[in-house]
Amino acid sequence: MTEPNSASPDSKWDLFWSFTRLALQGFGGVLTVVQRELVENKKWLTYEEFVEDWSIAQVLPGPNVINLGLMFGERHFGLAGAFVAVAGLLCVPCILVLTLVLCFGSISDNPLARDALRGMNAVVAGMVVATGLKLIPALKKNPIGTALSLLWVAVTVLSVAVLKLPLVGVLFVLGGVSTAWAWRQMGLIDQTRASTSPTDKA
Repeated sequence: MTEPNSASPDSKWDLFWSFTRLALQGFGGVLTVVQRELVENKKWLTYEEFVEDWSIAQVLPGPNVINLGLMFGERHFGLAGAFVAVAGLLCVPCILVLTLVLCFGSISDNPLARDALRGMNAVVAGMVVATGLKLIPALKKNPIGTALSLLWVAVTVLSVAVLKLPLVGVLFVLGGVSTAWAWRQMGLIDQTRASTSPTDKA
């Protein structure tokens, strides 16, 4: 369990423009930007809350950041907030992307343009790895524990990147086992708290 963060969007306009700025910075993927904006800059989520919300967003069908926007917006402003967050993620970026597509069509065969896009792959990979390392301390408050969580990360990477196992199978098997273990650990924690509570000793 994590303590909720007291900071929150001031209004729906604040939510809309914040997610718009977030989306406009998401070159090659938004994980790094989402974490920095929502956790470090806005402080709307703690590291632990972000890890939990992003995990759910990863499991649900559809784009991760859209799922996160839906959950975050609904949490603060209900159904309207969910639509506002998604609108912020899509409206201005869609206009920008369509404009860039039209412009890129004229230079897509240019070797310099192709090499520039390939070079960005390393940058994006580095950003994702850096964000993952930054979020590791949040695992300390996870009921599974840091050591077992890191072991699960290694098993997942081995299954997907090395053994090339189907993503759906990895999700259901490893995710199912991990969820069951976390459920068990949380039950043990609740039992411990109940047995040591002052009311029980009285």
